[in-house]
Amino acid sequence: MDGDAGAMSLFPQLALSTLITGITISLHLIGLAGLMRLIRGHRRRAPSPDAILHDVLGIAGAAFGLFVLHAAEIWLYAALYALSGTLGSFEEALYFSTSTYTTIGYGDVVLPRGWRLLGAIEGATGLILLGWSTAFFVSVVGRIRMLELDAGDR
Repeated sequence: MDGDAGAMSLFPQLALSTLITGITISLHLIGLAGLMRLIRGHRRRAPSPDAILHDVLGIAGAAFGLFVLHAAEIWLYAALYALSGTLGSFEEALYFSTSTYTTIGYGDVVLPRGWRLLGAIEGATGLILLGWSTAFFVSVVGRIRMLELDAGDR
């Protein structure tokens, strides 16, 4: 301990960071697999005259699903901060987690000294998972576009 109430030394911070990062990555992987399954089912239907609406709904569904997935991951970190008593309230923990996960990092709310490493690792995790989601979303839109082109050639 470094003198701060509830502070953790380096190795417990690393262990907790590794655990929550593993949980978050697993949640993300399961969420993306679920979205892929939904999108595949969505695209299996025969093209119809309202194919554009069908595609728009598929893209909007993927975007909404990604948003829900990231929200769940942010809330997971916020719950950790709130349950540990690290931050003053759940609202403050959620605000901190959102700005950290998205790497905005306003700096108006900060973790105590013995928890800072966890916050930094949340930022790195969020950056990677947001990038992973961006690649997934671009792939979904590209696949829908490719299927449109294939249907147009028939």
